[in-house]
Amino acid sequence: MAGVGHQTRKMERTGNGTASPRRRAQWPWWLGGSLVVILATAAVILEIVAHRAEPFVREQLVQALSERFHARVELDSLHLSLGNTLRGEWGVWGEGKGLRIWPPAEVEGVHVPQPTPPAQPLIRLDEFHFHAPLHYESGKPIHITQIRLKGLDIRFPPRSHMLRIPQSQTGNANSPPPGSTNPAFIIDAVDCISAQFTLETDKPNKLPLQFVINHFHLKGVRSGAPMNFDAEVQNPTPPGLIHTTGAFGPWIVADPGSSPIRGDYTFKHADLSVFKGIAGTLDSTGNYMGTLRDLAVAGETNTPNFQISRLGHTMVLHTNFDARVDGTNGDTWLNAVNATLDSSHFTCKGQIVRVLKTGADGQLHSAGHDIALSTDVGPARVEDFLRLATDSPVPMMDGDIAVKAQIHIPPGTAPVSERIAIKGHFVLDQIEFTSLSVDRKIRELSLRGQGKTSELKSAEDEKVKSHAQGDFALDGGVLTIPSATYTVPGADIQLHGTYRTSGETLDFTGTAKMQVTVSKMVGGWKGILLKPADRFFKKDGAGAEIPIYIAGTRDHPQFGYNSGHGSTHPQRPDTQ
Repeated sequence: MAGVGHQTRKMERTGNGTASPRRRAQWPWWLGGSLVVILATAAVILEIVAHRAEPFVREQLVQALSERFHARVELDSLHLSLGNTLRGEWGVWGEGKGLRIWPPAEVEGVHVPQPTPPAQPLIRLDEFHFHAPLHYESGKPIHITQIRLKGLDIRFPPRSHMLRIPQSQTGNANSPPPGSTNPAFIIDAVDCISAQFTLETDKPNKLPLQFVINHFHLKGVRSGAPMNFDAEVQNPTPPGLIHTTGAFGPWIVADPGSSPIRGDYTFKHADLSVFKGIAGTLDSTGNYMGTLRDLAVAGETNTPNFQISRLGHTMVLHTNFDARVDGTNGDTWLNAVNATLDSSHFTCKGQIVRVLKTGADGQLHSAGHDIALSTDVGPARVEDFLRLATDSPVPMMDGDIAVKAQIHIPPGTAPVSERIAIKGHFVLDQIEFTSLSVDRKIRELSLRGQGKTSELKSAEDEKVKSHAQGDFALDGGVLTIPSATYTVPGADIQLHGTYRTSGETLDFTGTAKMQVTVSKMVGGWKGILLKPADRFFKKDGAGAEIPIYIAGTRDHPQFGYNSGHGSTHPQRPDTQ
C-alpha cells in the first residue's frame, strides 16, 4: 500500500517538481476568491469607517456653511456611503436632510439686528445628495461631481435688515473670515426640483414676491464665482411658465437680494384673463440684468388674440419694451414701450404697481394693480381702437388718428372699461363714417355749407372726408369732450358734450360756422325768402353761424338747431 501511495504521489508531480495540470488550473480560482473576500472586507471596513465618520463630517459641513454664510446653520441628519458613478469613479455618496441656514447675524461691515420673534431661516432644504471622489490634493479645490436638491426654500430678507457699522470694521462679505480653513470647491452640476424663492421688501403695505421653480440646473459652480443656470419658473401673475438661462452670483452674503443676475427668458402661453376686463394669450421673450431686487428687463411680447373680454373682438397686439422691475414685489416701471395694435402704432411709458388692502382676517391681500401710463398714438387708424373698445361688428368711422394722453386704471373688480380713466388731446383726419345715415347727413352738411344745394341728389354716393381735433376725458364709461373742432368742406363746427359708452348715447351742443349764408344753404325759392335773415346769422367772417345740437345714439344720431332756450329734442338729459 505504501508503494502504491508513493507511486500515486510520484505521478502527480513532474520530473522537475512542478504542480500537475489539475492543481495548476485550480490556484487562480483560490486567488480570485481571496481577492473578493479581501475587497468585500475592505468595503465593509470602509463603510463602517464612513458611518463612524458621519458625525465628524456633519460637524465640519455645518461649520463650513456657517463660516461661508456668517450665520447659524442646522442639519438634522447626514449619511455617507461608498459607491461609484456611471463613469466607474469610486467616491463618497452623501445624503442629508433638514438643512437650515439663518440670515447672517453679524458679518464684516454689516450688522443685522436680531428680530423679535426670531427670523425665519434664510434657506431651508428638505434633502440633498452629493458625490465626491475619494482622492483630495491639499491646497486644491474639492471636486464634487454632482449635487441633487429637493424642497429648496430661500427667503431673501429686506434690505432694512442690513445696518452699517463703523467703516473700520468693513470687509468683503463674500470672503471667508480671517483664519478660516475652509477649502474652495468645484461642483460640476447641481440639479434641484421643487424650489421656492421669496423676495421680501422694505416698502410698507407691500407683500413679498414669491416664485415657484419647478426645477433648475446649475453647472460649473465655483467658490466666489457666478453660477450658470437653466430653470423653469412658474410666473404668479399672469400665470404661465418661464424658461430662463443665465448666470447668478457671486452670492452676496451681507444682502443676498443684492446678488447679481443676468439671463434670457421665454414666457409661453400666459393667460391674460386673470386681469379683470381683458383676455388673450401672451408669449414673450427677452433678457434681464441687475440684482434680484432691481432688474433691467428688455424684450418683446406677442398676443394674437388680445381683447377687452366683454366685447368679444380679438386684435393682434405686439410690443417691444424696456423696463425696470422691483424683484421684491413685482412693481414695474416701463421706460419705453413700442406697440402695434393690428396696423396702429403707439408708444407709452409709466408704471404698474401692486396695491394691497386689509382683508377680513386682518392680513394684507393683493387688490390688483394700479396702472398709470403716458401714451402717444400714431401713426394709427381709428377703426383699430374702435374695434377693440366697442362690441359693434363695424366701427363707426375709418380714418387716421393721433392721440397724446394720460391713462389711469385703478385696481378693482369692475371691468377695465368701467375703471379706466383717460385724459388727453386727439386729432382725427381723413374721417369717413361707416353708417349710411350719418354719412348722408355729413354729406348734406358739407354741400349746404358750400351752397351746392343743386348737387344734393347727384352726390348721394360720394364720400365726404372730415377732420376733427380737441381735448377729451374718459371716466366711468363717459367720454367728455370740453372742446372740439369738426371740419368738413364748407363748415367748421365747434362742439362740447358727452358720449356714454353704455347705450352709446350722444349729447353735444355747439356752433356751426358755414361758408355761405343761410339763404344759400337752403337754396331754391325757400332760400330767396330767407335772404332777409342772412344778416342775423353772419358773424366773425362766416357766411352763417348756427347753434346746433347732436343727440340720439351712435347709429342713429339726431342733428338740429339749438335755439339757446333749452333743448329742442327729447333725447337731451336736461329735458327728462
